[in-house]
Amino acid sequence: MSDYIIDSIETLEEIYSSPAEASLVKESTTITDEYRRLIEASPFVALASSGPEGLDCSPRGDLKGFVRIHDEKTVMIPDRRGNNRVDTLRNIVRDPRVALLFLIPGSGTTLRINGHARLSTDPALLESFAEQGKSPRSVIIVDVETTYFQCARAILRAKLWDPAEHQDPKSLPSPGDILAAQTKSRDDGGIDGEAYDAEWPGRAAKSLW
Repeated sequence: MSDYIIDSIETLEEIYSSPAEASLVKESTTITDEYRRLIEASPFVALASSGPEGLDCSPRGDLKGFVRIHDEKTVMIPDRRGNNRVDTLRNIVRDPRVALLFLIPGSGTTLRINGHARLSTDPALLESFAEQGKSPRSVIIVDVETTYFQCARAILRAKLWDPAEHQDPKSLPSPGDILAAQTKSRDDGGIDGEAYDAEWPGRAAKSLW
């Protein structure tokens, strides 16, 4: 198999043809009016970052348009309540390079932003992002370097928004199942997965923001 590993840019470019014009002219160094509309319609973004320990990709979801467009070169993302691992935030403090991928339910078009990020705890800024009286503990400020849309092929192949293709959650391991399996060898018997799953809906409802 090692004979078939691509190990040079030259080999890679021999295999893949040159990108079409549309793949190149779609890229912008600013947030255009059209890209603004996509960001404002999106309730979900995947945030990729890099740090000394490696890479991280974190899901970020909120009310539609939660990623605020400050100006044509800057977007802001509130850091809502989570598990306190702060993997993404640790990375940003040490390596500001980030990439964003926006999804819009019902649309095959996705939007990508590459740039550099920093964290702010400015009280006025935090308060401006408050939901249900709760402010985020920090805001991720992203300085935009490139913005471009991604064609719909991946979404269409995945049938991501097709209800007929949606998986029944009961057919998959639950968070409780996973935690119980990961901790079953502990002396205390590990985490009670059934209890965790039973408590989760109420806990989530109280801690979205």
